Amino acid sequence: MRSAPAAEFAEAVLEIVATIPPGYVMTYGDVAAVLGSRAARAVGNVMSWYGSDVPWWRVIRASGHAATGHEDRALEHFRGEGTPLITTDDGYRVNLRLARYDPA
Repeated sequence: MRSAPAAEFAEAVLEIVATIPPGYVMTYGDVAAVLGSRAARAVGNVMSWYGSDVPWWRVIRASGHAATGHEDRALEHFRGEGTPLITTDDGYRVNLRLARYDPA
């Protein structure tokens, strides 16, 4: 069983996610890197535990795909925000070249 992420790390992740503008995304690894970490999986854990109050769909896998199990709901948000998408054989992915957000 997974344990909840450390409170300070979780708060920092959620603060970063809250700053991602509509139409843009960051990967789990991007969020970790902003925090000076390589803990992309820990970012994923934070999002699964606490991400419902922030724009969770704006944090995606490095492949450009939305969080597993949330693809349909994320797609609604992406379309509503005008996030650049690429149609694929298995559905869609976000065009990271156009949509990747860099908060620096």
